[in-house]
Amino acid sequence: MVSKYLSLHLPPNPHSSSTTAISPTTTRFLTTRPFPTSIPTKLSVPIRWLSFSTMASSQATPSPTPTPKFNDFEPHPTLTNDDLKPTAPHQRTFSGWEMASLWVGLVVGVPSYYLAGSLVELGMAWWQGIATVVAANIILLVPLVLTGHPGTRYGISFPVLARSAFGIRGAHLPTLLRALVGCGWYGIETWIGGEAIFLLLPKTIKQSSLSQFLPWLGTSPLEFSCFIVFWLAQLAIVWRGMDGIRELEKYSAPILIILTSCLLLWSYVNAGGFTPMLSLSSRLSSSQFWSLFFPSLTANISFWATVALNIPDFTRYAKTQTDQIIGQVGLPIFMGAFTFVGLAVTSSTTVIFGRLISNPIQLLGQIGGFTTMILAIIGISLATITTNIAANVVAPANALVNLSPSKFTFRRGALLTALLGIAFQPWRLLHSSESFVYTWLVGYSALLGPIGSIILADYYLIHRMNLSINDLYSLSPHGAYYYSGGYNLAAMTALVIGILPVVPGLLQKLGILTSVPDTFVAIYNNAWFFSFFSAGILYWILSCLKGKDRNSQPLDPLLPAAN
Repeated sequence: MVSKYLSLHLPPNPHSSSTTAISPTTTRFLTTRPFPTSIPTKLSVPIRWLSFSTMASSQATPSPTPTPKFNDFEPHPTLTNDDLKPTAPHQRTFSGWEMASLWVGLVVGVPSYYLAGSLVELGMAWWQGIATVVAANIILLVPLVLTGHPGTRYGISFPVLARSAFGIRGAHLPTLLRALVGCGWYGIETWIGGEAIFLLLPKTIKQSSLSQFLPWLGTSPLEFSCFIVFWLAQLAIVWRGMDGIRELEKYSAPILIILTSCLLLWSYVNAGGFTPMLSLSSRLSSSQFWSLFFPSLTANISFWATVALNIPDFTRYAKTQTDQIIGQVGLPIFMGAFTFVGLAVTSSTTVIFGRLISNPIQLLGQIGGFTTMILAIIGISLATITTNIAANVVAPANALVNLSPSKFTFRRGALLTALLGIAFQPWRLLHSSESFVYTWLVGYSALLGPIGSIILADYYLIHRMNLSINDLYSLSPHGAYYYSGGYNLAAMTALVIGILPVVPGLLQKLGILTSVPDTFVAIYNNAWFFSFFSAGILYWILSCLKGKDRNSQPLDPLLPAAN
């Protein structure tokens, strides 16, 4: 028989501990008095009030205390379901290693390899490529950790966090923009997995009429069929939800590290050591390198800017802030290491095959050997699935759940994400390194940059890390995040103004405009930086002018001053 009451433990001095017994979510439901000189160390809470609780300490010493009173709170049914509620204590299972292993699964994949190979193909030396990638990911680590903080502190996902800055209804815009980018990436990763299946097919089938290119489709029926087969295979894992995703990332990380090491060893042996592998020098002059460096830096930041934006979807499952921070540091480390593998192997192809091969799928086709081929295909498929599901399913699925909690569940959102991935026609996006890096990656960074900066400015500068969980799930006109009919006009204005200056450069890159002024070209080449800082600063100014800081919620009496 389940006990009617559940005991939560508090440390003797909440300001001296980084972990609190009562989560920010739970304390918002309490009717409290001003903070007392001394507080009890044990609190009995009816279990029905813990449905929205986030994280409680399990190491405090219990002692008797009276039961506090509660305010009745019922979240609006259009704003919540089981996927949108703050995580409960038993759901906080991600350790620092599990957070880091998430990045192993994300980093070790064909797109990361392809991005590294593209830098060599564009003329960079191996050390220039590594320097570019590592610098980009160190820069990205800052917003990554900052955006992950509210996820761990309050147990809320990215769509719920966006309600604070953009409004209860206005949050649909940034979450859907992030979802669209995720759908595009889902299609790209699935196409790569389909290419791996294509390699396994007998030569007679690959040379049949089904392999004939169809201009209206943009590819051959056979390649498209392999794409659909891999598309269907991923749904089995997606259908298990976040638990299935966590298990996949945890157990696949060691396998991916081993397979990557084997690929590097193969290149080392066949190329005759690291010296021939890394002998490919830069084909760029100093001025050419620097003109290429900044858009490449933007492209590399954009590469993970998608996950950096919705990282609360994962950090809400972290045990502590320390765990989420340690896990995030894995990004520049693992990305730098895997970039070295991609650059070294790509450079070695000039020694082994006499020509540069930046696409790992094409490289596998040149290696030969049935056993080697099978192992390589398994590795590519595993790497593709781990990256695709974690990076490109969670955010779009949560965005659709947030759009209509009564109609969408995580599974339904994931299914629609997969369908939209087909509509993006990823085989066209991967047509060349130019279209992949400078059209796709740089182009969507203009959308994600301002969204991220507005959310960070709102959380740290406007609300000072204090959120009202009640109001994040309420449609009351008196709620802190209702603003004007559910929309925060300051955030909407900053978002639009942050995006607009990048549009001319994007239109030129797409071939819609023949030429634009050099200023707009420079803005586009630095799209993420420009849109991030311009939108964030503008939002902060507009919010201060309208006195939004007066609406900031006071600190919960039972919440530590720093968490």
